[in-house]
Amino acid sequence: MGLGLTVGVIGLLILFHAAYSTIRYRGLLKITEEEFSGAPFNVVIELSLGLLLCLWAALTVPGNFLSIHPDSEENRIVSLPANLDFMIFNHRGKVFPVEMDVKLRR
Repeated sequence: MGLGLTVGVIGLLILFHAAYSTIRYRGLLKITEEEFSGAPFNVVIELSLGLLLCLWAALTVPGNFLSIHPDSEENRIVSLPANLDFMIFNHRGKVFPVEMDVKLRR
């Protein structure tokens, strides 16, 4: 996890630097009174690299997937809380009919 987190932070820093470079480039264009037609090529490369690093980190940092099968050995026991005072059964859902016999109009 340490390597993935480090790569993710580096990717974010590269993305922030690309944003700063674009803002600085637009400021330079305002001074020279030129029209902004797009970001420079080096900023586009920087954005692509930062995106790839962040994507790689997002896919590797969370870890392995856990099983969702009910009969799996890896599942832990889920129980109700000891304090049942905050369980609410009287809510707005009782207003809706149980059977939905509503037909669409054409």
